[in-house]
Amino acid sequence: MHKLKKLFNGLLLLIKKPSLINEVLESDLVWQKKVNYQTFPVVEMENLVPNFNETLSVFSFLGGGSLPTDIMLLKALARQIKDCSYFEIGTWRGESVVNVSETAKECYTLNLSKKEMLDLKMPKEYAELHGFFSKNKKNIQHLYGNSLTYDFKGLNKKFDLIFIDGNHKYDFVKNDTKQVFKHLAHKNTIVVWHDYAYNPEKIRSEVLKGILDGLPKEMHQNLYHVSNTMCAIYYPENLQSTRFTSIKKPDKYFKVSAKMVKIKSL
Repeated sequence: MHKLKKLFNGLLLLIKKPSLINEVLESDLVWQKKVNYQTFPVVEMENLVPNFNETLSVFSFLGGGSLPTDIMLLKALARQIKDCSYFEIGTWRGESVVNVSETAKECYTLNLSKKEMLDLKMPKEYAELHGFFSKNKKNIQHLYGNSLTYDFKGLNKKFDLIFIDGNHKYDFVKNDTKQVFKHLAHKNTIVVWHDYAYNPEKIRSEVLKGILDGLPKEMHQNLYHVSNTMCAIYYPENLQSTRFTSIKKPDKYFKVSAKMVKIKSL
């Protein structure tokens, strides 16, 4: 009877608000079935960055951002590439790009313009915060546009390290992946996707599906989940890896220190 009552209440909710069916159809359980419960193998942070030891100059500890290890991974990867040229989709407050700009030679970051965000009925306060930390940095170039329609080919440029952190819906992830590899990547480019996982132990299958469908199958063997992050990575060489487990016994820890710096003016 309890299950029938829940079913009845669920049907009532759908009748009152039919749009709720979209939440059901786009739930992670549905996407898990679409990828047949597949996950990427896990590469340990130290296999990508030996003697990992990074510091973030800017991190707000506010919502909608990355884990410290996500940005540290990007910064460390850029450090390993001579005169690294970095590109990202999805600026948000600019925390990722401003940190990477300390180890990369040049950085480009693409995001919807303020007008485009307001036209989409996004809050004005949200639109105005984009690029908060990354504005007016000499080696950071801010680009504006919708990644679904942006002319990536028109940049006429290749990048060494690319971070895909825009809209995490399937269509966007698939398109961003295809466009990046078609127009911006060279044979040694490293590509990192954010929010491949909800947290380091819970995969976001919709993003996984977008990555798989955006890449030719012969490139799938070079896809990994980076340990202790919410990131997936395409690495142009084969890496030592292990099978993903959703409940992992810690085999490492990170020493973390934080110094608060007040922002004098907004």
